[in-house]
Amino acid sequence: MSAEIKKAITQLIETVENKPQVATSVFRASSYSEKDSFAVRSQIRGFTTIIDEPLELGGTDSGPNPVELLLAALGGCQEIVYRAYASVMGLQIEQIEVHAKGYLDLRGMLAMADVPAGFSQISFTTKIISNEPEEKLQQLAEIVEKHCPVMDSLMRAVTVTGKVEVLKSGVTSGQPKVVRS
Repeated sequence: MSAEIKKAITQLIETVENKPQVATSVFRASSYSEKDSFAVRSQIRGFTTIIDEPLELGGTDSGPNPVELLLAALGGCQEIVYRAYASVMGLQIEQIEVHAKGYLDLRGMLAMADVPAGFSQISFTTKIISNEPEEKLQQLAEIVEKHCPVMDSLMRAVTVTGKVEVLKSGVTSGQPKVVRS
């Protein structure tokens, strides 16, 4: 159990209890595609991530593709939530691994068939190395699966809104025209 993780989570709980208005957070990511390729540069806080498609899907394989990142986000989020709750519960966890896989019918993305463009199914296996009692680890797993933000977002309907703005090439000023919202 990490004392630093326990302290951070305990302080966060205390802050939210004392100031409920800070409980609502907004996370941001921006992506930029400036070349005639599938490679995309995503900015998340101070981090830059390259997103691309594998060679067999027309990319240059310079980074994971969006659906692979979604699977990684699920695994990473679960591992973080495992660490957070394990530390608060006083459980010693040596190692956590999450192996996720998603099933996708490319015909949906390619508009070749009336099938979903996204995953039809996602499965994962979590491996925990720990000498804690099995019933405590079962309880931990139930808590994580209920409170993992990425898993929650994948398992329930989430409102997604957006708009498309268009600017003319070479125009450096002026308002973009909204063509879809």
